[in-house]
Amino acid sequence: MSVAEPKAPARASFCIPSASLHASVRGEVWASAGLAPEAAAPLLVVHDGPSYDGEAGLTDYLQGHVDRGALPPLRAALLQAERRDLWFSANPDYADALALEVLPHLVERWPTTRRVGIGASLGALAWLHAQASYPEVADGLFLQSGSYFRPETDPQESGFSEFPAIVRFVASVHRGPRPTRPVPTVVTCGADEENLANNRRMVRVLHRLGYRVRFAVVPGGHDYVSWRRAFDPHLPDLLRAAFR
Repeated sequence: MSVAEPKAPARASFCIPSASLHASVRGEVWASAGLAPEAAAPLLVVHDGPSYDGEAGLTDYLQGHVDRGALPPLRAALLQAERRDLWFSANPDYADALALEVLPHLVERWPTTRRVGIGASLGALAWLHAQASYPEVADGLFLQSGSYFRPETDPQESGFSEFPAIVRFVASVHRGPRPTRPVPTVVTCGADEENLANNRRMVRVLHRLGYRVRFAVVPGGHDYVSWRRAFDPHLPDLLRAAFR
């Protein structure tokens, strides 16, 4: 009697035209091994997804947890940004595209129970901005080394073309009212990063605004080695909280 080969994870590409961005958002959806295309499952939506996967081994990490029963079967949408610096810098057009065009397309094609946003650096900033603009866009946030620039903590970034837009958004979070839907959130940052001060400050603000936020400082800097190091145990803990 032959033994069936174990099923491999599945991948499918997507290209979503966006009227808000006058461009298309591309990427692929990864599904854990054995998850049927028609089965409803949690969806992780990952900014800079190909880099997260190739450099931090995100989908291998997720599959290992699914195999052990530590996480349920799930999918990850690995998004690419055609104009990353512009789209991810607290850009209202990108928030509109993500909430009103990209996610509706994804959940129509892949039945979804819960959605969690993942991003690093500007990708983390973009997720916080999107959730502030559209509170229902995600059920949890995993934000690594976010670029929450302020003039007093980040003068070295003042030459960046999108610095003023980021500063305006971060200031609005600091002085803003309590959000209608604070979601479970993890913030991680490397101990050697220039972003550490602005991440510490943002965590204090999120606590004040009612977010259930965990802050983890890990060894290292602003790179995928450090971001991968921060996955365990914080990413699966966040996912389990968001999936309830």
